[in-house]
Amino acid sequence: MILLPAIDLYEQKAVRLFKGDYQKMTVYSENPLAVAKDLEKAGAEYLHMVDLEGAKAGATPNLEVVQDVAQKTNLKIEIGGGVRSMDVIERYLACGVERVILGTAAVTDRAFLETAAAEFRGKIAVGADVKNGKIAIKGWLEDSGETTDDFLARIQKLGIRTVICTDISRDGAMQGANLALYQRLSRTYDLKLIASGGVSNLEDIRALKAMGLYGAIIGKAYYTGAIDLKAALEVAK
Repeated sequence: MILLPAIDLYEQKAVRLFKGDYQKMTVYSENPLAVAKDLEKAGAEYLHMVDLEGAKAGATPNLEVVQDVAQKTNLKIEIGGGVRSMDVIERYLACGVERVILGTAAVTDRAFLETAAAEFRGKIAVGADVKNGKIAIKGWLEDSGETTDDFLARIQKLGIRTVICTDISRDGAMQGANLALYQRLSRTYDLKLIASGGVSNLEDIRALKAMGLYGAIIGKAYYTGAIDLKAALEVAK
C-alpha cells in the first residue's frame, strides 16, 4: 500500500481544515516546499496536494507552489482542487505532476470527465468526497445529490481506476479512518482506492493495508506528531 502525506494549500501556505470547514483553518507552514522536502527526507515517495482556494473558485492560485515542489523534489505528486477544465489539467501535468484529481467537475460535468479520462488516460484520478452517503462538491460546501455508490459505479464504467475517497466527517478530526466504508467499497468496486480522512494512527494504516487498499493519505496526524512518518511508511510497505 502506498502512503501519501498531504499538503493542503491556501494563499501559498500549508494548512489543514477541520471537517472541510474553511472557518476552522490551521496554518502549519508558510513554506510548503520545505514541508515537502521534510516528507521526502523521511522516506515519502508520494505526495497528495489540494488547492483549497481552487476548490472553491475553480482556478489555480497555488500553481507556482505546486510547480516548485514538483521541480525541486522527487516526490510523485497528485493534485486536486478546482480542476474544471482541460487547460488546468494540462498546466498541472506540464509542471511535473503525476496525476490530476477531478472533484466537483467529475460530478457535475459528465462530458468533461469522459473527455479527460479518454485524453489523459492513467493520469486522471477522481475524488469521492462522502458526506452522509452522498458526494459533496465545491470544496465540500454543497451536496451533489448523487449517492456514493451511483457515483463510483459511473466512474468505474468510464475506465477510471484511481479514486481518493474522503469521509468528510472524519477529516482532520483525529477519530480514526472509516474502516467499514473502505472495506465495503473495496469489496464492491474494481478501483484503486485511496483512503482519506481520519487516518490518525498506525493501526488505521495496518487495517487499511490488510483490506488490500491501494493507498492511504495522512494529513493532520503527521502535522501534530500523532503519526511518525517513517514508522507509518514501514507499516504501509
